Amino acid sequence: MNDTTILIVDDESRIRKLLRDFLAKEGYKILEAEDGEKALELYEENSKKIGLILLDVMMPKLDGWSVLRQIRQGSKVPVIMLTARGEEQDELFGFELGVDEYISKPFSPKLLVARIKAILSRTQSDKNETKDYAGIKIDVDARKVTVDGKQVELSLREYELLKYLLDNENVALSRDKILNNVWNYDYYGDSRTIDSHIKKIRHKLGKKGKYIKTMRGIGYKFEVD
Repeated sequence: MNDTTILIVDDESRIRKLLRDFLAKEGYKILEAEDGEKALELYEENSKKIGLILLDVMMPKLDGWSVLRQIRQGSKVPVIMLTARGEEQDELFGFELGVDEYISKPFSPKLLVARIKAILSRTQSDKNETKDYAGIKIDVDARKVTVDGKQVELSLREYELLKYLLDNENVALSRDKILNNVWNYDYYGDSRTIDSHIKKIRHKLGKKGKYIKTMRGIGYKFEVD
């Protein structure tokens, strides 16, 4: 049985029931909130045991963006946004705030469960490994990145993208290859999602952001001068 707790946040009771039924069959423990205020209340009470959040965008009292902003002030818990919009600009905005994955309504429950499993398998890895790349240190077990001893706050997707670049040091990686390996599933947006993440990672790495090279017409490469 899976003992991971998932917080479902959606103002539609039928959506919550659908998600609850499918996830319960997989052995996940479920918490539910019908609006943003309730979601934050439940999260504060159960933050240590919640392993993932399914968060609707459009809700009463507090929308999903507002909830996400508050959670990201002190937590990197994986967040999958449930949205009926599907606008590219909304998705890019969400990634800037720290969204880890998007699921557009209507969605396939089986696909959603598969994505949840993929995210949790990465975030709950029991590997104990620390690597150093010219002062950029990545602690795989804690999913923590430091630059010259100072911790850098990254979203799950930013962390995975940086780790993929570091794992493939000195290798030119195409945008398609990055999408396939970091996003894991077919992505129906475009490569500007990667560019947006790279820009933010470079900024957070400070002077060491220069090690992420843009390969014109190809993609990106991590290379220490």
